[in-house]
Amino acid sequence: METSNKVNLRRYLRTGATLSEALPYMRQFAGETFVIKYGGHAMGDADLSLNFARDVVLIKQVGINPIVVHGGGPQIGAMLNRLRIESTFVDGLRVTDRATVEVVEMVLSGTINKQIVTTIGTAGGKAIGISGKDGRLIEARKLEHRGAGARQDLGFVGEPVKVNAELLDSLARLAVIPVIAPIGIGADGETYNINADSAAGAVAAAVNARKLLMLTDVSGVLNTEGKLIAALSAAEAHRLIASGTIAGGMIPKVETCLDTVAHGVGAAHILDGRIPHVMLLEIFTEQGVGTMLKRD
Repeated sequence: METSNKVNLRRYLRTGATLSEALPYMRQFAGETFVIKYGGHAMGDADLSLNFARDVVLIKQVGINPIVVHGGGPQIGAMLNRLRIESTFVDGLRVTDRATVEVVEMVLSGTINKQIVTTIGTAGGKAIGISGKDGRLIEARKLEHRGAGARQDLGFVGEPVKVNAELLDSLARLAVIPVIAPIGIGADGETYNINADSAAGAVAAAVNARKLLMLTDVSGVLNTEGKLIAALSAAEAHRLIASGTIAGGMIPKVETCLDTVAHGVGAAHILDGRIPHVMLLEIFTEQGVGTMLKRD
């Protein structure tokens, strides 16, 4: 938590008691925007999904503007298997041909997006589901990927180049929670599959968010002894990447966070979405439960 006004939300969340006493501390962020990347196996757990939705609604109720950007890799894989469309990966990125991108869009913009919107509604919120193609929210270009020193064609895999922040500002004024599927639109109307982390980072930078919250399947950044690192500066994070302490799939997540804070976002947090109420525990408790990255 970023101020001396601390509150032990763990007691409230563990006992189920009222959060009314905590609300003054939470309202310190009133008027700010939080971009939440929602992904991982927590999306497939009904109880965790409802907990997530309730927390998003609570964040909205205390005057913060939440924007949700979601992934859906496991669900896409399951649908491709059902349709007997083979998937191949390069450095963790799904090679996306024309048939695959149609399935990706169907699953992300359709099934998953509407499930999240519905769950937020069940939790008492008002959400609207959109994709990056709607209103040209996320303009994208083909991702130029280099693996093993050579350029590799990933098909319709894109990277965000522009985010329509005015559209998101309009939705904020309507008091609705945007739920964004990471599908981008190209200059000539092409459909691009965008990594959800990258999409969330681009959205956070475009709207000058106070926080980027990355919900994943890991607890955060770990040190050489396997213990969680609660906070990192940009310089410290770069040193850990160079030393190999931060490795594998954590590198692109950390790099997305670093790029986001370099573009003006107040802080980025890597959190384990499988922990109930993880966003509240990270933001509104003394020690937090994940890793926070900030500018030097």
